[in-house]
Amino acid sequence: MTSGLWELVLKGVWTTVQLLVFSGLLATAVAFVVGIARTHRLWIVRFLAGFYTEVFRGTSALVMIFWVFFVLPVAFGWQLVPLWAGTLALGLTYGAYGTEIVRGALNAVDPAQQEGGVALSFTPWQRMRLILLPQAIPEMIPPFCNLLIELLKGTALVSVMGMGDLTFSANLVRLALQQSAEIYTYVLLIYFVIAFALTRLMRGLEKKLKAGIGKGPVSTETQRGRTVGVGGGVS
Repeated sequence: MTSGLWELVLKGVWTTVQLLVFSGLLATAVAFVVGIARTHRLWIVRFLAGFYTEVFRGTSALVMIFWVFFVLPVAFGWQLVPLWAGTLALGLTYGAYGTEIVRGALNAVDPAQQEGGVALSFTPWQRMRLILLPQAIPEMIPPFCNLLIELLKGTALVSVMGMGDLTFSANLVRLALQQSAEIYTYVLLIYFVIAFALTRLMRGLEKKLKAGIGKGPVSTETQRGRTVGVGGGVS
């Protein structure tokens, strides 16, 4: 490919990364807000959070992009540029999946931890912030990693708006060169590299968070100490 075509592809990569970051941040914020709301003591809060989750999980992300980009301006007069339309549609859609990750991780925390917070006269928000979330967040990292990778692949849907993401740019290059196999092989490799980097980043974050709450890898010295403590001597 010529330098001009490579520049077009690189611009597409940058657009895809931007969309991934912005929609990922929105999806994470939505997942935590709605996921925590699904554990609320008031039934109306749980109902509204569950209603949002079911609606956005049960609709197509592609149709949601069309709705935000084409229907929203007609219905409400809000015309969003393609980047923000894609961010809103993908963030709300994938955030609905993330709510179940948050809810499940919070419910998996030992109930005795919650009871301890009540015994210490913590408010519900203090129990959530100081007891539940520090233990639940490390358990959310692996499923959130999978969700972000799915979101990365979902960013290709914004090409239907004519947005110059990686998929859209690659298609323009394919039309210019008439070399489908070569171009789309490059595209697959680029998506894989981004997904691999994202996976390594999330694994590093998971190890750091688990180490912060005493769930890191057990050292050899600790294992020896446990052996001495249990058996009364070195076995």
